Amino acid sequence: MKRFLSIIMTITICLSLVLVGCQKKQDKKDVQDKQEGKDNETAAVTNKEEKEEVVTLKIMGWDNESQQKVYLEPFEKDNPNIKIEYQFVDNKQFDNVLNAQLAAKEGPDIIIAGAQTKNLAAAGYLLDLTNEEIASKYMETGLSAFSFDGKYYGIPKISWFEGVFYNKKIFAENNIEIPKTYDEWLDIHEKLKEAGIKPQIMGAKSWEPMMKQSMGLLLNEFYSKNENFDAEFDSGEKTVDGNWNDVLEKWGLLVERGYVTKEMLGLDYDQALEEFSLEKAAMWDSGPWSDVALKEKNPDLDYGMFPFPGYEEGTGWLVGGPGGAFCINKDTKHKEAALKFLDYISKPEIQIAWAKEQSGSSFVKGVEVELGSVYDTCAEAFKAGNVYCPWNNWFGAQSIIMEMGKAQQEFIAGQKSIDEVVKAIDKKAEEVRKNRK
Repeated sequence: MKRFLSIIMTITICLSLVLVGCQKKQDKKDVQDKQEGKDNETAAVTNKEEKEEVVTLKIMGWDNESQQKVYLEPFEKDNPNIKIEYQFVDNKQFDNVLNAQLAAKEGPDIIIAGAQTKNLAAAGYLLDLTNEEIASKYMETGLSAFSFDGKYYGIPKISWFEGVFYNKKIFAENNIEIPKTYDEWLDIHEKLKEAGIKPQIMGAKSWEPMMKQSMGLLLNEFYSKNENFDAEFDSGEKTVDGNWNDVLEKWGLLVERGYVTKEMLGLDYDQALEEFSLEKAAMWDSGPWSDVALKEKNPDLDYGMFPFPGYEEGTGWLVGGPGGAFCINKDTKHKEAALKFLDYISKPEIQIAWAKEQSGSSFVKGVEVELGSVYDTCAEAFKAGNVYCPWNNWFGAQSIIMEMGKAQQEFIAGQKSIDEVVKAIDKKAEEVRKNRK
């Protein structure tokens, strides 16, 4: 009996030890499971935080940030994980600042470029967008201006155009009608000058306004008859000397007759805008980007626009084309965010709001925008397709048009003749071609 009890006790002890061991293993497993659960929760939180990590997308442009609100504000609202940092750089310093940053493998993620796009693409600074889905949303007419070697490197902004703003009240009070020819335009200047009214204002401190104004006459009298010139000029086959001289001499009458003056060389864009808005001058060459500021400075200003007139009666021409392009820095660390931005601003509702604000048109397929009443007088020019920007087709265009404008500033100052102006343009174009090889 004792032996039997001993066996029973031994079995009981063994079973107890087994059960204790199992419980310890279960407890250990429970601890491990709890730890793994915590780890999984931590991982989930980490992943969520990574997904919600805010990316800062840097954009560089030469227009004030206030002019970009129409697309920047809705983008940031709808994309809280992408913060936009807009860097404004004055047009005079834009190329120098941008090129220095890009050469250092830095710079913005997105570049708002213009005539310099081809140069930036040739230097290898830009991302090829040819095979990106975003390119398929745009018309070829908008993309081609920002192509190089058959590839697309930028998507076009809203189109821009420039003509002659005129004060309707001043014109009416002086019985002046919109000019149909260039000579009529000159006569209007003289009539206003004799009446003690400044005929036109120009922010000639910048190299741009006189370049664009004279280009308006060139479109009427040269480009309308020489469609292949830009390609031949770009290749060096033809020069502007011997082709543009007579037309630029005719433009120069505005200077010789005292309508565009040396004093204007001291005025910048903002000062010229203010003079026109306060009705101190009857005319001013500009474009739709000025509308908001003009209305802010003088809500009662009654003004319109007419195209640059030519020698003969016609619809006239407007200088214009894509208002620049959004290009992506090839070295950006935020390619997907940059592409997302380009895709967002290409939405029809964004394009329409943007185009209405700037009184421009969109290059996105299927998007149509009506211009405001200020531009009613330009309707026939638009219908005829008389809107063109020659330098979009030149390699190194930015350097060439800057040289043209600066040479014209010297003409206004009495330091250069028109023949010297065209020679300066050709010299700069040849320098650009040599650097291209």
